[in-house]
Amino acid sequence: MQQTVNISVVIATYNRPDALRAVIEAFFLQDEQQFEVIVADDGSTDNTRACVAELQARAPFPLRHIWQEDCGFRLARARNLGIAAAQGDYLIFLDGDCIPQPSFIRQHRKLAEPGYMVTGSRVLLSEALTAQVLAGAIDPLRTSAWGQLKLRLSGGLNKLLQLWCHLPDLRRKSDRFSWRRIKGCNMAAWRSDIERINGFDESFTGWGHEDADFVLRLFNAGVLRKDGAFATEVLHLWHREAVRDQASSNQARVAARMQDKTVRATLGLAK
Repeated sequence: MQQTVNISVVIATYNRPDALRAVIEAFFLQDEQQFEVIVADDGSTDNTRACVAELQARAPFPLRHIWQEDCGFRLARARNLGIAAAQGDYLIFLDGDCIPQPSFIRQHRKLAEPGYMVTGSRVLLSEALTAQVLAGAIDPLRTSAWGQLKLRLSGGLNKLLQLWCHLPDLRRKSDRFSWRRIKGCNMAAWRSDIERINGFDESFTGWGHEDADFVLRLFNAGVLRKDGAFATEVLHLWHREAVRDQASSNQARVAARMQDKTVRATLGLAK
């Protein structure tokens, strides 16, 4: 069953075409190519549109660009537009500054299981190493083990074992909700489950916690989690911290939804 899963990757982006290019080109190198990529653009300028158009001409898989007007931070709505455009029955959500390993799609496909979603993890890059990666001076994923170790020791990477070791699909499941390792930059869920909770909640505006709300509502709907660590790690390029203008109020809303067992988004896929 898992070998026939149709996968869509929804990549969220905003005005960072150099990082987006590095991410999509990493998908060119996946060790399997049975997937599609949807760029969910939260209002970027024409530089991103031109970048995607050039990549579309070379992509060995379907690559589409979904854009919405820049009206502030509306990541939830951008992702919902990506979901609506996607053809797959299993969706992987990734940020446009997170570079996947060559086995990323294959590992996510192995972990896909009805009744579960997957929350992955990331390896953080320093500002200096990020600049080198975007300049094409180095590719940490194609560097020798010794070269990767030197990057770790110099502080370029914040961890390394997760890149070296891919563990089997054992002891990953949990029947309890946890706030740990909820990262919207790398997670996956079945379309049927996403539709059941009405997708991401677009009433979450400003930075923060729309991903935690998404995972919590899936849990409230009976969807459990698998831990994707040591299988689905991505390289998270350095960036300045976002302005957290709505973070505290968004967090309070998620906490309230844990208490009242909210399942469906207030403003989601079904308008």
